[in-house]
Amino acid sequence: MYFEELKKEKNVPQILLQMSKDQTKDLLKFLKPFDDDIIDLVMWLREFAWDICPKTNELIYDNYNAVAFGWSPTDKAGHTICSIAVGRTSKNVHFGFYWGNEISDPNKILLGQGNQYRYILVTDKTKFPKAYIKKLVLEAYANSLSKVKDPKQIIQGETIVKSVSDKKRTIKTSKQKKK
Repeated sequence: MYFEELKKEKNVPQILLQMSKDQTKDLLKFLKPFDDDIIDLVMWLREFAWDICPKTNELIYDNYNAVAFGWSPTDKAGHTICSIAVGRTSKNVHFGFYWGNEISDPNKILLGQGNQYRYILVTDKTKFPKAYIKKLVLEAYANSLSKVKDPKQIIQGETIVKSVSDKKRTIKTSKQKKK
């Protein structure tokens, strides 16, 4: 759906215009501890990001505190365009920008006061500002490409599991909380 809209827009880099997004086995395995509503929201956000950045690579991190994954024109985290993270205990879903401090945010909706990462908290598909975030993703994509010093680093269409932590913060279920 977003892919077709992108084709019609002017000034969209050709590198953005094709790729498959059907590699979900590893990601779904890492998301298995979360409730179905969170998985549904995360996979919806994933489709949104893939449709905007179809010729990039998905980098997956199954870490102690969160499951996080993002899109990069290379296999390097430092080139990440945008990402999705799900906190293991908070269950918060973030849609973020690795270099968020370097992109415009005229509506000032991005959160984060650190040196670089900015994000929005996503709680509901209907409240997600798709058009606004799409513009930020396109800007972040151009910014990411400017950081790639060697064009030979650019690869396309990979889903890469970058890290899997042996130990993970446990997710407390409703039943565990009542005890």
